[in-house]
Amino acid sequence: MKFTEEHEWLRPEDDVIVVGITEHAAEQLGDIVFVELPEVGTEVSKDDECVVIESVKAASDILAPIDGEIVEVNEVLIDNPAKVNDDPMGDAWFFKIKPADASQLDDYMSEAEYKDMIS
Repeated sequence: MKFTEEHEWLRPEDDVIVVGITEHAAEQLGDIVFVELPEVGTEVSKDDECVVIESVKAASDILAPIDGEIVEVNEVLIDNPAKVNDDPMGDAWFFKIKPADASQLDDYMSEAEYKDMIS
């Protein structure tokens, strides 16, 4: 897995990248009450806003970590946004993206580097 400074995790899975937020981010946001996901088939560029999250504390945007096409979204989160608080690093992923250039992942941190950043 790779990690961004914006507290997203990126997990390669076959020819796609699964994207979610870290436990640290979920804790900082508090109770999540709404998630707006991108449409499947959307072409995104790195740093495009893809997901809107609203919690009892704040609203936040999830940015596309790489260029590519959204190929799947986690529709469970639409009806159950609190799942992000329960399992942010597992079942509460936001979307899967087919990368236009997988080497863009090289720009991100390892888990050890991410843990150093948040400590």
